[in-house]
Amino acid sequence: MQKKAFKGKKNYLAGLTAEHSIIADYTARSHKVLAHRWGGLIGKIDLIFADSDTLIFTEVKKANPHKSLAGPEPKQQLRIYQATSEFLVKTNRPSCLQNVL
Repeated sequence: MQKKAFKGKKNYLAGLTAEHSIIADYTARSHKVLAHRWGGLIGKIDLIFADSDTLIFTEVKKANPHKSLAGPEPKQQLRIYQATSEFLVKTNRPSCLQNVL
């Protein structure tokens, strides 16, 4: 059981490290961090950035560099879309929804 807990903590820390790497990259390019690990009723969005009038919703995945990166599965795509829509409504940006569709 300890081995499983260690692996879980290791994966959690690897994910945080990857997220902080993305934050450093985007902020170096003058993007503002609006949210880190924003959680709504539907799901979580890893990172949300703003650049003038553009919002950038980011799902971060830490992967083995030797494996090909596949996009999210349809079920995950739906969850990301729904969580993004929820964020836009809760932060009073419903006019942005037309760009998500």
